[in-house]
Amino acid sequence: MPDNRTAILFGAFDRHNFGDLLLAHIAAHGLTGRPLHYCGLAERDLSACGGHKVQALARVAERLGGTPVDIVHVGGEILTCSAWEAAVMLLPASQAPAVVARLDADPAGRAAWAQARLGLPDLAPYLLPGGLFANAAKVSYRAVGGIDLDRLEPAMRGEVVAKLKAAARVGVRDRQTHAMLESAGIHCGLEPDPAVMVAELFAPRIRQHARHGEPAGVIAAFPRGYLAVQCSADFGDDDTLAALARQLEQLARAQDLGIVLFRAGAAPWHDDLDVYRRLAARMPRTRVAIFASLNLWDICALLAHGRGFAGSSLHGGIVATALALPHVGLLRPGQSLASSKQAAFGATWGTAGAPAAVPVDALASGMAQAMATEPARREALARTLVQAGRASLAAGQ
Repeated sequence: MPDNRTAILFGAFDRHNFGDLLLAHIAAHGLTGRPLHYCGLAERDLSACGGHKVQALARVAERLGGTPVDIVHVGGEILTCSAWEAAVMLLPASQAPAVVARLDADPAGRAAWAQARLGLPDLAPYLLPGGLFANAAKVSYRAVGGIDLDRLEPAMRGEVVAKLKAAARVGVRDRQTHAMLESAGIHCGLEPDPAVMVAELFAPRIRQHARHGEPAGVIAAFPRGYLAVQCSADFGDDDTLAALARQLEQLARAQDLGIVLFRAGAAPWHDDLDVYRRLAARMPRTRVAIFASLNLWDICALLAHGRGFAGSSLHGGIVATALALPHVGLLRPGQSLASSKQAAFGATWGTAGAPAAVPVDALASGMAQAMATEPARREALARTLVQAGRASLAAGQ
């Protein structure tokens, strides 16, 4: 890419999600010195959470007119994010339940509402809408995911395939997505999720956040260490929470550690504080804290100073990998390994000897296995992924 050409960083960092906010920072690092616009589907200011002041893509396109631009899709599971999902996740959390209750069983109504809300006809809106920019010199996709691509309705799948075929470069982060795209006639490269670079690029910032505020308080409150734990609202039914509490209490006793619950996403359909309060109440014999901060770098600091991570967040596990920490992913109730982003990533890039993802009732044994892995093995995996991440950043410049 020419060093002086404007670059549009486009992704789902227009709402609070730990991974998406982090990906924007790493993508910008790979384009140092170039004019940048951080764009999503809506205008949002996530700077208070460590993110960016995000501009609406359509408005930036109008403003730039015929200026030549490069469009960089910064990553994430964007290939299978529908207009309905995108529009709901961009709502204030207080409004989303009523909208979902009204439209969830009405496919036509959902589609019409989402199109009106986003101002776009696209079925897969986090892939560059056609014709939006008058002079898109180069369109690229960095380490995107789409493990459920073959489960999409034909119209949306066709749109995704057509958009990717029109791109100059497509990089995907797992072999499962890679195989599906290759079978659809899309030549794509395999590259690790950019978050594998977090320790390499941002260690000083993470250390700084660990010395202040809530991260410092949590570190001081758990002198014997803690396990950083996260789960999405999907885990909120009583039976699942009871099983999860039993597993965490078993782990806490066996490993002599506390439990710190944190949110990896506060947008609708992500993590829910009420679920954490109910989970904590089920563990009266265990030291438990609920980490309230939603700041991206506070979360990184929390992970960096814990004894490990367990959760349903893919990027929680990837950041733990980058920090050479033991971790295990959590499958949602009823979820199979074949539909797990964590399992797909682990199968592609390797693990340090523990399962990439387990059901709730296997959490204690899976996390114990992860904590028994040799630090040298975890460190070697982190170095290997950093090397692959460097190569991907260089190729995308």
